[in-house]
Amino acid sequence: MPDLADLFPGFASHWIDTSAGKIFARAGGSGPPLLLLHGYTQTHVMWHRVAPVLAQRFALVIPDLPGYGWSAVPEADKDHAPYDKRSMAKAMVEVMEKLGHVQFRLAGHDRGGRVAYRLALDHAGRVARMATLDIVPTYDMWHGMDRNMAMKVWHWPFLAQPAPLPEMLISKAPVEYLEWKLASWTKAKNLTAFDPRALDHYRLAFSDPLRIHAHCEDYRAGSSADLTNDEADRAAGKTIACPLLALWGGVGIANETGGPLKIWRQWAPQAIGKPIDSGHFLTEENPDATAAALLEFFTGD
Repeated sequence: MPDLADLFPGFASHWIDTSAGKIFARAGGSGPPLLLLHGYTQTHVMWHRVAPVLAQRFALVIPDLPGYGWSAVPEADKDHAPYDKRSMAKAMVEVMEKLGHVQFRLAGHDRGGRVAYRLALDHAGRVARMATLDIVPTYDMWHGMDRNMAMKVWHWPFLAQPAPLPEMLISKAPVEYLEWKLASWTKAKNLTAFDPRALDHYRLAFSDPLRIHAHCEDYRAGSSADLTNDEADRAAGKTIACPLLALWGGVGIANETGGPLKIWRQWAPQAIGKPIDSGHFLTEENPDATAAALLEFFTGD
């Protein structure tokens, strides 16, 4: 087991009881609260390069989602809760409440971005401003799954297969799978964008069979409950009320949709956005540009 480096020096560590199990979170900085949510194959550590900049203006809360990193791995029910984004969003509201934050700013990458927009839809009064990194909503991903997108995000239907198929296959070579997946989503198509100390965190968390199963439950929820909830909101004409910033990698996953900002404006008419010169991992491939864009947006009125 590697001696994992502390990539958030000066930040406090919290273990917080929620309806989705005990959540691990780092907290640091000063100013209005800002919740940062990570995505698939990673942990809260993915924010380590932008956190020092954002912490100068905001009180950051950076958790591991249920089933990821150092957070608990609750058993999923038949509907894949609590790995559906509605349940995860509720847990994140509970984390923020227990740290004294009733309303907050919010940013999410990848799966964390899906938790973020679900939180903004379900708990509109909680979110002052929100940003998504390299995603479009789950509704648009599944309904727009053409040949090109299916090849780009083949892991969506793969991980959503009934247990134990994806768990069995990934568990044969979890680190090799992780490293191939990370590299394939970067602009450079290798691991050079990642701090070796961060990779140690990702490798350790991803090697846990319980977490591999939790990740699959996350994607099973994505193909069922999450899609159903998105479809209900779309049918009802429900939109995100707060200001929304959509950032995406210039050669990232969301860019393959042909129009991330156009899609987001169907969910948040006031949305603004732009590409970042990176692949999928904006905060690690191009942290300076990503931090600058988030800082400019979140310091706005």
